[in-house]
Formats: sequence, C-alpha cells, structure tokens
Amino acid sequence: MIIDGKKIASFLGREVKKEVIKLKKKKPLLTVFLIGDSPDQISFVKIKSKIAKKLGIRYKLIHLKTTPNFIIFANKIKDEVNNPEVSGIIIQQPLPAQLSTNSIYNYIPQYKEIEGHRKKFIFYPPIGLSVLTIIKFIFSGKKIDKRLLVNLDKDRHFFKKIFKNKKVVLVGRGITGGKPIGQVLQDVKINYISINSQTVNPEEYLKSADIIITAVGKKIITPSMLKPGVILINVGLRKEQGKLKGDYEEKEIKEIASYYTPTPGGIGPIDVIYLYKNLVDAAKLQK
Repeated sequence: MIIDGKKIASFLGREVKKEVIKLKKKKPLLTVFLIGDSPDQISFVKIKSKIAKKLGIRYKLIHLKTTPNFIIFANKIKDEVNNPEVSGIIIQQPLPAQLSTNSIYNYIPQYKEIEGHRKKFIFYPPIGLSVLTIIKFIFSGKKIDKRLLVNLDKDRHFFKKIFKNKKVVLVGRGITGGKPIGQVLQDVKINYISINSQTVNPEEYLKSADIIITAVGKKIITPSMLKPGVILINVGLRKEQGKLKGDYEEKEIKEIASYYTPTPGGIGPIDVIYLYKNLVDAAKLQK
C-alpha cells in the first residue's frame, strides 16, 4: 500500500494552523538562511515559504549568493538570534564545504534551533518525527486524525510496543536524514541497525528487516534485498531525467512491500509540517 504523505501533511497542517491562530498577535517568524544558487535548494525554500503562508506563519529568507567566511556567517546568525521577532532559525542544507560543520548550530540558542541539530535540543528533528508519524499511521488503523500528530511525551510507550519485535534498519547517516532519524529512534529507545556505504554485506541486514528507512539519495534498494511484507520509508532524494526519485524504484517494490512511501509526496510534506510545529512551540516558549 502506498502511503499518501500529502494527505497526512494536509491534515496535520490544519492542526498546526489552529495553534498559529491561538497565538493571535504573536505570529511565529521563521528565518531561513540559504547560501548559493543551487536550483534544488531554491526550490526547497520556496516550498517552505508557500507552506508558511498557508499556515499563517511569517517567513524571512536570507539568501547569500556567495559563500561568506565562517565569522561573517556566524554574525549574521547572531543578528537573527537577537531579533525578538524571530521565533526560529534554520540553515538550508547542504552548506558549502568551508561552512559545513555542526558547530555553526551552536550560534543558535536551543529555544530557536528547531531542527534538533544541537547535541542538547528542545525540539526533536522534524524528519525523525515524520518517520514516526508514518509508523503511527500504519499501526493505528490507518486513521488520519489529530492523534496522528506525534507527541513523544505521550507516545513513547506506543512506539516501544510497536517496535518491540520489529527488526528496523536505517540506511544512511547524513546530517539531514540518517543522523537526525537515528537521534529520534535512540531517544525513544528503539533498537535499530544502522548501515552505510562502509557496511559489509548490507543485504544480510536488509533481507531480514521488517522496517527499512532509507536516507541516501541513490538507488540502493532492489527487490532481491527485501522480504515480503516489509515496510519501506524513503527519505533520500535523487534526480533521474529531471524527475525526483527516492532510494528505490516504486514500481519494483510495490508488490513486495506491505507499505511504502512514494517520492515525491511521501515524507517530504510531513517533514515541513513538523518544522512549523516546532516553530509554533518555539514561539510559545518565547511569549
């Protein structure tokens, strides 16, 4: 069964919008830093801008077309941190090599760092919450209602129960995919196997997996690697002949997997909604 991430995101977005309305005059403001002119990254920030407008959230893009040095970039971040109007700050990844260090997030205080990049974070990584939302949808009777919005203060026992006898494999360890997903799974104390390009015989782990989460950005999953009934959740993005695709070909796996997310229209839309849910929660903290 294909999982319609757009439909789930649309419903969850309406729930987040209700929270925005309750904030009345203190409408959340997101600052987004974008460095460079990558068409893909420009496209992603446009999507965030469009959804912000739908949710009644203010949005500020700081687009640096040339790469600044680290100190200049850090100072620009500090300016946004010191702006009381700004509820949250994100940095569009990937960054140019000379800025590509997680230490840049130390310049954003915890209460405005809404992607969970710091070692100690207040807000869980949206991508990890999105993966858990897919799991919750599957194991809660495929109902789309307000209970689908993941709240780890309340949902830990539910997830521990669901994952208790499941073999989970996470493929990839990048800063925008595998790493934050792993953080969330660890925090909920879900056992999983992490594999990457250095793993010897990865097929052995994949073949016995009940749930596979892929976050690579290449076609790495083939039908022969899967057991019937597996749940496939894709986070990775790649382009083939101008089209966005995930880490598997959907036509190849749809008869094998019991559930799978498509690309586009799977995890991506849900991820953006959780980003804004974190922003709303950050705005509440700063009232």
